Amino acid sequence: MPHCTPEDLALAALREPLADDAADHLAGCAACTREMTRLRRAVDVLAVPELADPGPPVSPPPALWAGIAAATGVVTAPRPEVVAASAPTGGPVPDLPPLPLRTAPAVPPSDPVAPVVPLRPRPSRVLLAAAAALVVGLGIGAGVVALGGGDDGVAVAAAVLDPLEDSGASGSASVVERADGTRVLRVELAADAPREGYYEAWLLTESVSGLIPLGVVRAGTEEFELPPGLDIGEYPVVDVSVEQLDGDPSHSGVSVARGSLDT
Repeated sequence: MPHCTPEDLALAALREPLADDAADHLAGCAACTREMTRLRRAVDVLAVPELADPGPPVSPPPALWAGIAAATGVVTAPRPEVVAASAPTGGPVPDLPPLPLRTAPAVPPSDPVAPVVPLRPRPSRVLLAAAAALVVGLGIGAGVVALGGGDDGVAVAAAVLDPLEDSGASGSASVVERADGTRVLRVELAADAPREGYYEAWLLTESVSGLIPLGVVRAGTEEFELPPGLDIGEYPVVDVSVEQLDGDPSHSGVSVARGSLDT
């Protein structure tokens, strides 16, 4: 079977269901799994509130709508209550130079302008997939999307995370097997937010010669789904590192906490 399409990989990164043939191929193809992991890391970074800085809202200058109306021929204007609701709560609003105005075509009195009814937004699998692919194209890297709670399952391995390099970070980790046979790594981290970047969880070999990225982790409890068939005995070391938004998906080499699972 050919490799998964970019759309399928992006959907898998967003945990959308795939067709059976694509899902089977992804489960057994190392190349497609690596690419899907890159996509999941990008999505995960965008889900971290600490890394988002949208800034305060800014209302458009009055001349903006006049320019749009003149360029498009639209003769209606925004309702005053909508304009008032979109205005920022404080701070001066910079005024932009007006767009060049053109005379809008007249509308015959017998042909009134129909009211514009806003459509309710609907999620689109294709748009979500395209968004994930676009993020990876920009070179942003992060990890597997953290899972929510639910079935607690049974812990089959555990580790204490000790601080490294006087980082002050500590915690614990456990491998939990759920009723459906899936396994997650539950990480409980006690640490101050890093001055720059974000924390990421990894599984390492004892010799630190191999690693598996799990995802962005924050203070508190996070859960990450483990790949099917992963041998925890080969990757028993749980590591928490500080990563930067530099587009490099590899380990930074700066670890703040680490421990070995009692497999």
